Amino acid sequence: MRRECSLELIDTQSGGDVSRIVVAGIGPIPGTTVRAKARYLQDEGDGLRRLLLSEPYGDPAMSVDLIVEPSRPEAQAGYIIMEAMGYPMYSGSNTICTATALLQSGAIPAREGAQNVVLESPAGLARIEAVVHDGRVESITTQGEPAYVAREGLSVEVPYYGTVGFDLVWSGAYYAMIDAGAYDFTLASEEQIALTAFGDAFVRAARPDLLQEHPDLGDVGPLSFAHFTGGVRTIGDGRFESRSATYVHPGVLCRSPTGTGTSARLALMHRRGEITEGQSLETISPRGNRFVGTVRSSGRVGDYPALHSAITGRARLIAHSRLVVDLEDPLVDASDLENLLTVD
Repeated sequence: MRRECSLELIDTQSGGDVSRIVVAGIGPIPGTTVRAKARYLQDEGDGLRRLLLSEPYGDPAMSVDLIVEPSRPEAQAGYIIMEAMGYPMYSGSNTICTATALLQSGAIPAREGAQNVVLESPAGLARIEAVVHDGRVESITTQGEPAYVAREGLSVEVPYYGTVGFDLVWSGAYYAMIDAGAYDFTLASEEQIALTAFGDAFVRAARPDLLQEHPDLGDVGPLSFAHFTGGVRTIGDGRFESRSATYVHPGVLCRSPTGTGTSARLALMHRRGEITEGQSLETISPRGNRFVGTVRSSGRVGDYPALHSAITGRARLIAHSRLVVDLEDPLVDASDLENLLTVD
């Protein structure tokens, strides 16, 4: 008998970055917390990530968010984030997409106007304000991980590019923050291929000597993100904007300016006295897509002064689909899938 399984998906996009929300077809994941479940998938069930982010079933530029049971009583759902780089602890665009999919599918009842939603990511709780109008989610504002500047004034020798200076900031993952203008980038759309090549060479050179530990979360893996920053322009009272670009290793330049990239930028600006509580930064990706980051309050992570911020964006539904997986297909690595999927 032919062995098949199916997955129920809601495809969404926020700022042009596509997130595939897996809402059914996966059995219970071992682990008492969302973080433990993510660790289990990373160690024992990575075939699911590879399946949904590889041809012919997906694309490495996408993200996948698997809906799981939360462990925190205040959370309405848990979600595990999967990307080309692995299993990030938190992601702004993925949170925006996941919250929108759950609200518009009815998994979380949507109410007209503003409502609060709490989701549990591997990093902890994401506190969300959703605005619904005529049954559609018009915006999501999410406060996730507090960001902090881990190290400043670093540099690394990058083959073909020379000495590259950067700062290291945590905002749900470690980000290398690079001044784009110092390397003649304007962060325009026609530079996307060059930015991807630069990001790839930089991450390969920089990651061996950088932090992989978080004071509370433990081992978070090697550096996978580089965020290119443009100049800052004042657009109103306490409101700024800046072009930016986020590279995700290996080989992905994000369509959106990314929520965690924006949070990292806010933490770095706050550290330098360039932005303060209540002020906001609108980040603009090379494709012209925008997120708004707002400084909320100071905090602390271990020994580091940290910054709480919120990211506002919008996601749109692309598709509701049932994906059929033939486990006998030679293009499917079924070795660690069968323990997760419901096989027909």
